[in-house]
Amino acid sequence: MSTGAKPASPEPLLVEPIASLDALRDEWSGLAEAGGNVFSSWEWASTWWRQRRHDRPLLLHACRDPAGRLTAILPLYLALERPVRVARFLGHGPADELGPVCAAGDRPAAARAIAEVVARARLDLLFAELLPGRDPWGAQLGGNVIRREASPTLPLDGWESYLAGRSANFRQQVRGRERRLARDHSLAFRLSDDPSRLTDDLGSLFRLHEARWGAKSAFLRWREFHAQFARVALERGWLRLWFLDLDGRPAAAWYGFRFGRVESYYQAGRDLARGDASVGFVLLAHTIREAASDGMREYRFLRGDEPYKSRFADADPGVETVVVTRGVRGRLAGAAAAGALRSDRARVLLGRLVTRAG
Repeated sequence: MSTGAKPASPEPLLVEPIASLDALRDEWSGLAEAGGNVFSSWEWASTWWRQRRHDRPLLLHACRDPAGRLTAILPLYLALERPVRVARFLGHGPADELGPVCAAGDRPAAARAIAEVVARARLDLLFAELLPGRDPWGAQLGGNVIRREASPTLPLDGWESYLAGRSANFRQQVRGRERRLARDHSLAFRLSDDPSRLTDDLGSLFRLHEARWGAKSAFLRWREFHAQFARVALERGWLRLWFLDLDGRPAAAWYGFRFGRVESYYQAGRDLARGDASVGFVLLAHTIREAASDGMREYRFLRGDEPYKSRFADADPGVETVVVTRGVRGRLAGAAAAGALRSDRARVLLGRLVTRAG
Protein backbone atom coordinates (compact mmCIF):
# COMPACT_ATOMS: atom_id res chain seq x y z
CA MET A 1 0.00 0.00 0.00
CA SER A 2 1.36 3.40 -0.95
CA THR A 3 1.73 5.96 1.82
CA GLY A 4 1.72 8.93 -0.53
CA ALA A 5 4.94 10.32 1.00
CA LYS A 6 8.61 9.55 0.41
CA PRO A 7 10.95 8.97 3.33
CA ALA A 8 12.92 12.00 4.42
CA SER A 9 15.90 9.74 5.08
CA PRO A 10 17.14 6.47 3.48
CA GLU A 11 17.28 5.01 6.97
CA PRO A 12 13.89 3.49 7.87
CA LEU A 13 12.38 3.75 11.31
CA LEU A 14 12.26 0.65 13.44
CA VAL A 15 8.58 0.02 14.22
CA GLU A 16 8.17 -2.35 17.14
CA PRO A 17 5.03 -3.62 18.88
CA ILE A 18 4.69 -2.80 22.57
CA ALA A 19 2.73 -5.08 24.90
CA SER A 20 1.46 -2.54 27.41
CA LEU A 21 0.97 1.18 27.96
CA ASP A 22 3.16 1.05 31.06
CA ALA A 23 6.18 -0.04 29.03
CA LEU A 24 6.44 3.38 27.35
CA ARG A 25 5.24 5.63 30.14
CA ASP A 26 8.44 7.59 30.81
CA GLU A 27 9.37 8.21 27.17
CA TRP A 28 5.74 8.91 26.22
CA SER A 29 5.49 11.95 28.46
CA GLY A 30 8.27 13.85 26.75
CA LEU A 31 6.92 13.19 23.27
CA ALA A 32 3.41 14.30 24.21
CA GLU A 33 4.57 17.56 25.76
CA ALA A 34 6.59 18.39 22.65
CA GLY A 35 3.32 18.47 20.72
CA GLY A 36 1.39 20.37 23.39
CA ASN A 37 -1.55 17.99 23.00
CA VAL A 38 -2.95 16.80 26.32
CA PHE A 39 -5.10 14.24 24.48
CA SER A 40 -1.93 12.46 23.36
CA SER A 41 -0.60 12.15 26.91
CA TRP A 42 -0.03 8.77 28.53
CA GLU A 43 -2.39 9.79 31.29
CA TRP A 44 -5.26 10.47 28.89
CA ALA A 45 -4.72 7.18 27.00
CA SER A 46 -4.33 5.06 30.12
CA THR A 47 -7.36 6.57 31.88
CA TRP A 48 -9.45 5.96 28.78
CA TRP A 49 -8.09 2.42 28.28
CA ARG A 50 -8.80 1.35 31.84
CA GLN A 51 -12.34 2.65 31.67
CA ARG A 52 -13.48 1.79 28.17
CA ARG A 53 -11.46 -0.58 26.01
CA HIS A 54 -9.35 -2.80 28.22
CA ASP A 55 -10.87 -5.96 26.71
CA ARG A 56 -9.68 -5.16 23.18
CA PRO A 57 -6.23 -6.02 21.77
CA LEU A 58 -3.68 -3.22 21.80
CA LEU A 59 -1.87 -2.34 18.59
CA LEU A 60 0.58 -0.05 20.37
CA HIS A 61 3.86 0.55 18.51
CA ALA A 62 7.04 2.50 19.16
CA CYS A 63 9.01 4.08 16.31
CA ARG A 64 12.76 4.54 16.72
CA ASP A 65 15.40 6.01 14.45
CA PRO A 66 18.67 4.16 13.67
CA ALA A 67 20.29 5.68 16.76
CA GLY A 68 17.55 4.24 18.98
CA ARG A 69 15.81 7.56 19.63
CA LEU A 70 12.08 7.23 20.15
CA THR A 71 10.52 9.52 17.54
CA ALA A 72 6.86 8.50 17.70
CA ILE A 73 4.34 6.33 19.49
CA LEU A 74 1.37 4.90 17.64
CA PRO A 75 -1.37 4.44 20.28
CA LEU A 76 -3.68 2.17 18.31
CA TYR A 77 -5.98 -0.66 19.32
CA LEU A 78 -8.08 -3.23 17.47
CA ALA A 79 -11.60 -1.85 17.79
CA LEU A 80 -13.24 -4.60 15.71
CA GLU A 81 -11.95 -8.02 14.62
CA ARG A 82 -14.87 -9.54 12.72
CA PRO A 83 -16.11 -9.41 10.04
CA VAL A 84 -13.47 -6.75 9.30
CA ARG A 85 -10.37 -5.72 11.21
CA VAL A 86 -10.70 -2.06 12.25
CA ALA A 87 -8.12 -0.07 14.23
CA ARG A 88 -8.63 3.26 15.98
CA PHE A 89 -6.58 5.58 18.17
CA LEU A 90 -6.86 5.28 21.93
CA GLY A 91 -8.86 8.04 23.58
CA HIS A 92 -11.51 8.68 20.94
CA GLY A 93 -14.85 9.90 22.17
CA PRO A 94 -13.82 12.53 24.71
CA ALA A 95 -10.64 13.62 22.85
CA ASP A 96 -10.51 16.65 20.57
CA GLU A 97 -7.27 15.78 18.75
CA LEU A 98 -5.65 12.38 18.23
CA GLY A 99 -2.96 10.78 16.09
CA PRO A 100 0.62 9.65 16.59
CA VAL A 101 2.40 10.93 19.68
CA CYS A 102 5.33 12.90 18.32
CA ALA A 103 6.73 16.34 17.61
CA ALA A 104 5.18 18.13 14.63
CA GLY A 105 8.32 17.64 12.54
CA ASP A 106 8.19 13.87 12.96
CA ARG A 107 4.60 13.44 11.73
CA PRO A 108 5.54 12.44 8.14
CA ALA A 109 7.75 9.65 9.49
CA ALA A 110 5.00 8.62 11.90
CA ALA A 111 2.54 8.46 8.99
CA ARG A 112 4.83 6.06 7.15
CA ALA A 113 5.04 3.95 10.29
CA ILE A 114 1.24 3.87 10.58
CA ALA A 115 0.99 2.62 7.00
CA GLU A 116 3.45 -0.13 7.91
CA VAL A 117 1.33 -1.16 10.90
CA VAL A 118 -1.84 -1.23 8.77
CA ALA A 119 -0.18 -3.74 6.44
CA ARG A 120 1.59 -5.73 9.17
CA ALA A 121 -1.56 -6.13 11.28
CA ARG A 122 -3.61 -7.04 8.18
CA LEU A 123 -6.12 -4.32 8.93
CA ASP A 124 -9.06 -3.83 6.63
CA LEU A 125 -9.67 -0.30 7.91
CA LEU A 126 -7.83 2.31 9.93
CA PHE A 127 -10.36 4.83 11.24
CA ALA A 128 -8.01 7.72 12.08
CA GLU A 129 -10.02 10.43 13.82
CA LEU A 130 -9.19 14.03 14.67
CA LEU A 131 -5.72 14.26 13.17
CA PRO A 132 -4.09 17.72 13.44
CA GLY A 133 -5.08 19.66 10.37
CA ARG A 134 -1.73 21.28 9.59
CA ASP A 135 -0.52 18.06 7.90
CA PRO A 136 -1.69 16.37 4.66
CA TRP A 137 -2.73 13.13 6.34
CA GLY A 138 -4.75 11.80 3.44
CA ALA A 139 -1.72 11.87 1.14
CA GLN A 140 0.75 10.76 3.80
CA LEU A 141 -1.35 7.78 4.89
CA GLY A 142 -2.62 6.87 1.44
CA GLY A 143 -6.19 7.29 2.65
CA ASN A 144 -9.23 9.49 2.19
CA VAL A 145 -10.24 12.49 4.30
CA ILE A 146 -13.89 11.91 5.18
CA ARG A 147 -14.44 14.75 7.61
CA ARG A 148 -12.85 18.07 8.52
CA GLU A 149 -13.81 20.04 11.63
CA ALA A 150 -12.96 23.48 12.94
CA SER A 151 -10.44 23.76 15.78
CA PRO A 152 -9.53 27.45 16.25
CA THR A 153 -6.32 28.58 17.90
CA LEU A 154 -4.74 31.75 19.20
CA PRO A 155 -0.95 32.33 19.39
CA LEU A 156 -0.05 34.19 22.58
CA ASP A 157 2.56 36.85 23.19
CA GLY A 158 1.22 38.69 26.22
CA TRP A 159 -2.24 39.97 27.11
CA GLU A 160 -1.78 43.61 26.15
CA SER A 161 -0.26 42.58 22.85
CA TYR A 162 -3.30 40.39 22.20
CA LEU A 163 -5.75 43.19 22.98
CA ALA A 164 -3.82 45.64 20.84
CA GLY A 165 -4.42 43.41 17.83
CA ARG A 166 -8.21 43.30 18.30
CA SER A 167 -10.82 45.84 17.31
CA ALA A 168 -11.69 48.81 19.51
CA ASN A 169 -15.18 47.37 19.98
CA PHE A 170 -13.77 44.04 21.16
CA ARG A 171 -11.41 45.73 23.63
CA GLN A 172 -14.27 47.81 24.99
CA GLN A 173 -16.43 44.70 25.50
CA VAL A 174 -13.66 42.78 27.26
CA ARG A 175 -12.97 45.60 29.70
CA GLY A 176 -16.49 46.97 30.01
CA ARG A 177 -18.32 43.71 30.70
CA GLU A 178 -15.98 42.77 33.52
CA ARG A 179 -16.23 46.29 35.02
CA ARG A 180 -20.03 46.09 35.00
CA LEU A 181 -20.03 42.74 36.77
CA ALA A 182 -17.64 44.06 39.39
CA ARG A 183 -19.78 47.17 39.85
CA ASP A 184 -23.06 45.30 40.29
CA HIS A 185 -21.82 42.23 42.21
CA SER A 186 -19.06 40.86 44.34
CA LEU A 187 -16.97 39.39 41.50
CA ALA A 188 -14.25 36.76 42.01
CA PHE A 189 -12.33 34.34 39.80
CA ARG A 190 -11.29 31.06 41.41
CA LEU A 191 -9.01 28.33 40.09
CA SER A 192 -9.70 24.84 41.44
CA ASP A 193 -6.39 23.74 42.94
CA ASP A 194 -7.39 21.96 46.17
CA PRO A 195 -7.65 18.14 45.82
CA SER A 196 -10.07 18.01 48.76
CA ARG A 197 -12.50 20.30 46.90
CA LEU A 198 -12.15 18.77 43.45
CA THR A 199 -15.18 16.47 43.66
CA ASP A 200 -17.41 19.39 44.66
CA ASP A 201 -15.86 21.64 42.01
CA LEU A 202 -16.47 19.05 39.29
CA GLY A 203 -20.04 18.73 40.52
CA SER A 204 -20.45 22.48 40.06
CA LEU A 205 -18.96 22.26 36.57
CA PHE A 206 -21.31 19.45 35.54
CA ARG A 207 -24.30 21.28 37.01
CA LEU A 208 -23.51 24.54 35.22
CA HIS A 209 -22.80 22.71 31.97
CA GLU A 210 -26.10 20.85 32.15
CA ALA A 211 -27.91 24.10 32.88
CA ARG A 212 -26.53 25.54 29.63
CA TRP A 213 -26.50 22.49 27.33
CA GLY A 214 -28.92 19.97 28.82
CA ALA A 215 -28.58 16.50 30.30
CA LYS A 216 -27.90 14.86 26.90
CA SER A 217 -24.68 16.78 26.29
CA ALA A 218 -21.87 14.58 24.92
CA PHE A 219 -19.59 15.97 27.63
CA LEU A 220 -21.85 14.63 30.38
CA ARG A 221 -21.84 11.16 28.82
CA TRP A 222 -18.14 11.10 29.69
CA ARG A 223 -18.64 12.43 33.21
CA GLU A 224 -16.96 9.44 34.90
CA PHE A 225 -13.95 9.66 32.61
CA HIS A 226 -13.49 13.36 33.33
CA ALA A 227 -13.90 12.84 37.06
CA GLN A 228 -10.96 10.43 36.89
CA PHE A 229 -8.79 12.34 34.45
CA ALA A 230 -9.29 15.70 36.18
CA ARG A 231 -7.84 14.27 39.38
CA VAL A 232 -4.78 12.99 37.50
CA ALA A 233 -4.45 16.32 35.69
CA LEU A 234 -4.60 18.21 38.99
CA GLU A 235 -1.78 16.06 40.37
CA ARG A 236 0.34 16.76 37.27
CA GLY A 237 -0.38 20.50 37.34
CA TRP A 238 -2.32 20.40 34.07
CA LEU A 239 -5.87 21.03 35.26
CA ARG A 240 -7.39 24.46 34.69
CA LEU A 241 -10.84 24.53 36.21
CA TRP A 242 -11.93 28.14 36.61
CA PHE A 243 -15.05 29.56 38.24
CA LEU A 244 -16.52 33.02 38.01
CA ASP A 245 -18.33 33.70 41.28
CA LEU A 246 -20.93 36.41 41.70
CA ASP A 247 -21.94 37.29 45.25
CA GLY A 248 -20.27 34.14 46.54
CA ARG A 249 -21.94 31.69 44.13
CA PRO A 250 -20.52 30.13 40.93
CA ALA A 251 -22.13 31.73 37.89
CA ALA A 252 -19.86 30.22 35.21
CA ALA A 253 -17.27 27.46 34.92
CA TRP A 254 -14.43 26.88 32.44
CA TYR A 255 -12.75 23.46 32.16
CA GLY A 256 -9.50 22.94 30.31
CA PHE A 257 -5.86 21.97 30.51
CA ARG A 258 -2.38 23.53 30.51
CA PHE A 259 0.07 21.18 28.84
CA GLY A 260 3.34 21.82 27.01
CA ARG A 261 2.84 25.61 27.21
CA VAL A 262 -0.53 25.25 25.50
CA GLU A 263 -3.81 26.24 27.14
CA SER A 264 -6.75 24.16 25.87
CA TYR A 265 -10.35 25.23 26.43
CA TYR A 266 -12.35 22.01 26.66
CA GLN A 267 -15.82 22.76 28.07
CA ALA A 268 -17.80 25.31 30.02
CA GLY A 269 -21.12 26.02 31.67
CA ARG A 270 -23.02 28.94 33.11
CA ASP A 271 -26.04 29.87 35.15
CA LEU A 272 -28.78 30.81 32.69
CA ALA A 273 -30.25 33.18 35.25
CA ARG A 274 -27.13 35.29 34.64
CA GLY A 275 -27.57 35.26 30.88
CA ASP A 276 -27.60 39.02 30.51
CA ALA A 277 -24.47 39.44 32.57
CA SER A 278 -22.08 37.95 29.95
CA VAL A 279 -20.52 35.73 32.60
CA GLY A 280 -19.29 33.21 30.02
CA PHE A 281 -17.64 35.91 27.91
CA VAL A 282 -15.94 37.49 30.92
CA LEU A 283 -14.64 34.16 32.22
CA LEU A 284 -13.31 33.18 28.79
CA ALA A 285 -11.45 36.48 28.49
CA HIS A 286 -10.04 35.94 31.98
CA THR A 287 -8.63 32.52 31.06
CA ILE A 288 -6.92 33.96 27.97
CA ARG A 289 -5.47 36.78 30.08
CA GLU A 290 -4.14 34.30 32.64
CA ALA A 291 -2.64 32.04 29.97
CA ALA A 292 -0.94 34.98 28.26
CA SER A 293 0.35 36.41 31.55
CA ASP A 294 1.79 33.02 32.52
CA GLY A 295 3.75 32.72 29.28
CA MET A 296 1.70 30.15 27.39
CA ARG A 297 2.56 30.08 23.69
CA GLU A 298 -0.85 29.10 22.38
CA TYR A 299 -4.50 29.03 23.38
CA ARG A 300 -6.60 26.32 21.72
CA PHE A 301 -10.38 26.52 21.49
CA LEU A 302 -10.55 22.89 20.33
CA ARG A 303 -13.27 21.39 18.17
CA GLY A 304 -16.27 23.38 17.08
CA ASP A 305 -17.11 26.34 14.87
CA GLU A 306 -19.15 28.32 17.39
CA PRO A 307 -19.20 32.01 16.41
CA TYR A 308 -17.72 33.22 19.70
CA LYS A 309 -14.51 31.30 18.97
CA SER A 310 -13.89 33.24 15.79
CA ARG A 311 -14.15 36.48 17.77
CA PHE A 312 -11.27 35.46 20.03
CA ALA A 313 -9.16 33.22 17.75
CA ASP A 314 -6.71 34.11 15.00
CA ALA A 315 -6.32 30.84 13.07
CA ASP A 316 -8.05 27.53 12.45
CA PRO A 317 -5.86 24.60 11.37
CA GLY A 318 -8.79 22.25 12.00
CA VAL A 319 -8.74 18.51 12.57
CA GLU A 320 -9.55 15.82 10.05
CA THR A 321 -10.66 12.22 10.01
CA VAL A 322 -9.02 9.86 7.52
CA VAL A 323 -9.86 6.29 6.57
CA VAL A 324 -7.19 3.97 5.23
CA THR A 325 -8.59 0.83 3.64
CA ARG A 326 -7.28 -2.49 2.32
CA GLY A 327 -9.33 -4.86 0.19
CA VAL A 328 -13.03 -5.01 -0.60
CA ARG A 329 -14.14 -5.36 3.01
CA GLY A 330 -12.07 -2.37 4.01
CA ARG A 331 -13.51 -0.21 1.25
CA LEU A 332 -17.06 -1.15 2.24
CA ALA A 333 -16.32 -0.38 5.88
CA GLY A 334 -14.69 2.91 4.89
CA ALA A 335 -17.76 3.92 2.90
CA ALA A 336 -19.92 3.03 5.91
CA ALA A 337 -17.76 5.18 8.17
CA ALA A 338 -17.97 8.15 5.81
CA GLY A 339 -21.75 7.89 5.58
CA ALA A 340 -22.08 7.50 9.33
CA LEU A 341 -20.06 10.62 10.04
CA ARG A 342 -22.31 12.68 7.80
CA SER A 343 -25.20 11.85 10.14
CA ASP A 344 -23.17 12.02 13.39
CA ARG A 345 -23.91 8.40 14.27
CA ALA A 346 -20.53 6.95 13.37
CA ARG A 347 -20.14 4.12 15.82
CA VAL A 348 -23.66 2.71 15.57
CA LEU A 349 -23.94 2.84 11.79
CA LEU A 350 -20.38 1.70 11.24
CA GLY A 351 -21.05 -1.40 13.30
CA ARG A 352 -24.27 -2.19 11.46
CA LEU A 353 -22.93 -1.61 7.98
CA VAL A 354 -19.68 -3.45 8.61
CA THR A 355 -21.64 -6.45 9.87
CA ARG A 356 -23.75 -6.45 6.71
CA ALA A 357 -20.60 -6.29 4.61
CA GLY A 358 -19.45 -9.53 6.17
